[in-house]
Amino acid sequence: MNKLTRAAAAALLACAVALPAATTATATTAPGPVPDPAPFSAAAAGPAALTAATPDAPADRLALRLPAPTGPYGVGSSVLHLVDRSRTDPWVPEADGRELMVTLHYPAARPAAARPAPGRAAPYSTREEARLLLKAIQVDDPASVGRLARIPAYSAVDVRPAPGRHPLVVLSPGFGMPRFTLTALAVDLASRGYVVASLDHAYESSGTSVPGGPALTCVACTVMEESGWSKGALVTGTRAADTRFVLDRLTGPRAAWRFASSIDRTRIGMAGHSVGGASAFAAMAADGRVDAGVNMDGSFWDAPPSDGLGGRPFLLLGTDAYHRPGGEDASWDTTWAALGGERRWLTADGAEHLDFSDAPVLLGHFGIPGGALPAERAIALTRTYVAAFFDEHLRGEDQPLLDGPDPAYPEMRFHRP
Repeated sequence: MNKLTRAAAAALLACAVALPAATTATATTAPGPVPDPAPFSAAAAGPAALTAATPDAPADRLALRLPAPTGPYGVGSSVLHLVDRSRTDPWVPEADGRELMVTLHYPAARPAAARPAPGRAAPYSTREEARLLLKAIQVDDPASVGRLARIPAYSAVDVRPAPGRHPLVVLSPGFGMPRFTLTALAVDLASRGYVVASLDHAYESSGTSVPGGPALTCVACTVMEESGWSKGALVTGTRAADTRFVLDRLTGPRAAWRFASSIDRTRIGMAGHSVGGASAFAAMAADGRVDAGVNMDGSFWDAPPSDGLGGRPFLLLGTDAYHRPGGEDASWDTTWAALGGERRWLTADGAEHLDFSDAPVLLGHFGIPGGALPAERAIALTRTYVAAFFDEHLRGEDQPLLDGPDPAYPEMRFHRP
């Protein structure tokens, strides 16, 4: 990704792509994690980047539409507002506890042939969340905000879930990115029979709408920028605690979700993008309920536990240019060596850091050039390999796709260092 593309992408999503090691060196002599996405202002993107992202950009931009989910189920959607008053928020200590917004996507009782499931269509985001995301590139016209908020999310609000109990997957977004930027993955997993809980971690995204108050903006972005990402482990540790609290509220005796009985509490996985992926690792280390984890292109900030996650399976899924063995981010090599049990290290040739989220669709629509992979291909690769990993380790279904290269997916590289 060239510097213009990198800056424009970062401006759109209020976070910067992981930069080459030469520009992110820290005051340490030992190799380790390279800073994950940090806050990036619209002004810093430069006039060319801003021009590329304005409504006057070329007309051949991509349609603002995510690929449809691929599984046999229709998809339902619920939103929860949860507050953990047992903790002090690390970014805003004066807040009344740690505030979280959670979107649950789940298999609906009506099959996918009836998609979208009968009922009120779920929005992609609130208008305020869309406005704050686009504010980073100074796109503030109501039409653009409305188009973003109304992206089809392929789900219906609070419809009846499919019968039975379904594995639960928690999703954690990249730093500065709201939870809805993982919608393409979330609705696809739900259509395949998973309950998916996507988390917005308070004060860590471009904007999170909460009931009865102003949107929570990225206070943590300023803290991390000023600290040079020396507090990366604070982010992952906080998100691990967020995950524990959400699991308590979804699977505990007084569940916060009306359809919580559809969750199989014995089969829980977690995946995340960027620092969200590192947080999946931290959550597994802290909570034995998480049976399998996926890190999508995030640097590791936490030392691996001495038991290597107790043999629980973990997937490293990243960019080939950056996260191959011996690559710029040495934290992957260190963590891999410490992992026990079933483990996979896959990289996608031609993928960019943001390709593991909805970003390729968003960037393409606003005229910002992306990476080598077409948007739909990038999303398909993420969906396919994340679902295969959870199918194997949460459902016990053997997945030959994870055993080695497949001609249908020539971009994928398998590593066994």
